Amino acid sequence: MAKLYAIGEALIDFIPHTKGVALKHVGSFETQVGGAPANVASCVAKLGKSSALLTQLGNDAFGDLIVDTLNEEGVDTSYIQITDEANTGLAFVSLTEDGERDFAFYRKPSADMLMDGVEVTFSTDDILHFCSVDLIPSPMKETHIKVIDQMHAAGGTVIFDPNLRFPLWPSEDELKSTVLEFLPLAHIVKISDEELAFITGSTDTASIQDLFTGHTEVVIYTEGANGASVYTKDGCIARHDGYKVEVQDTTGAGDAFIGATIYQLLGNDATEYIQQEAQAILTFSNAVGALTTTKKGAIQSLPDMTMIQQLKEEK
Repeated sequence: MAKLYAIGEALIDFIPHTKGVALKHVGSFETQVGGAPANVASCVAKLGKSSALLTQLGNDAFGDLIVDTLNEEGVDTSYIQITDEANTGLAFVSLTEDGERDFAFYRKPSADMLMDGVEVTFSTDDILHFCSVDLIPSPMKETHIKVIDQMHAAGGTVIFDPNLRFPLWPSEDELKSTVLEFLPLAHIVKISDEELAFITGSTDTASIQDLFTGHTEVVIYTEGANGASVYTKDGCIARHDGYKVEVQDTTGAGDAFIGATIYQLLGNDATEYIQQEAQAILTFSNAVGALTTTKKGAIQSLPDMTMIQQLKEEK
C-alpha cells in the first residue's frame, strides 16, 4: 500500500485565547499538537490513506501528548524515537485579528533536532514529505539527507515544502542557501508567494521556472486565500482561486493543503498524475486548506469528507 512518510518536527503549539494581542501580552494559551510534518501526516490519515511520521520526541508529557494525538488520527507512530537528551519542541503563537501568526520557538535544541538516523524500507509507490525547519545544522539534517537518498533509490516521490521559519535560523543567508541545496532533491515543490520572493529575489511568477533544477518536475505555487496554481517546465497548467471562508486561525492551512494533495497522489504515479489532474487536485486541496482556517489549531481543525464536499458544492 502506498504510504506517506513525513519527516521533521512535531511540537506543541501554544495558541492564544485572544486575537490581536502581541505575543508578549498574551495572558493564556491552549495547547495544540503541531509541526508541519505532523500536520501533513495527520491530514493524509484523516482523509483515509496511510501515513507515518519520522521524528524524535522528548521523554516528557508533551511528547506523550503528540504520540497519543497522532495515534488517534491514525498516523503510524512506530518510527518515532524518544530521547532523554532534549525536550519536545514548543512554539508559542500570537494571532492577529485576521488569524495571521507570529511565533516564538523553544528548541535549543529540541529532541527532533538530535534524531540520528531512522530505519525505513520505502517502495516505489511511497511519498516522502519534508520542510526546512529541521534542516538547521544538526543530526536531523543529516538524517534528512539519508532518508531522501533512500527514497530516491526506491524510486518513490519526494515533496519539499520550504515552510520558512526565519526566527529559527542564525541568518537569512544560511536559510536561503539551505533551501537552495534541498530544492533540486524534490520531484514536487510546494512554495508560497512570499517564499518565492525570498528564494528567487523576485515576485514575478516567471521566477518559478528557476526552481526547475535537479529532480524537480512540478511546482505548486500557493497564494494563501487567493488560491494556488500548478506549474511545470512549460508554465502554469492549472489554477484555482480558493474559497472565501471566515478565518479564525491560519495555523496549519498550508500543511492541510499539501496533505490533501498528497492524499490524492498516493497510489498513482505522483508527478504524472498531478499534471493530468491538476485542476481537480487544486479544487480539493484548496477546500481542505480553507476549512482548516475556520477553527483554531491545525490537526484538530482538519475537515472530514462531508465538510469538504459541502464547501465544494457551495462555490
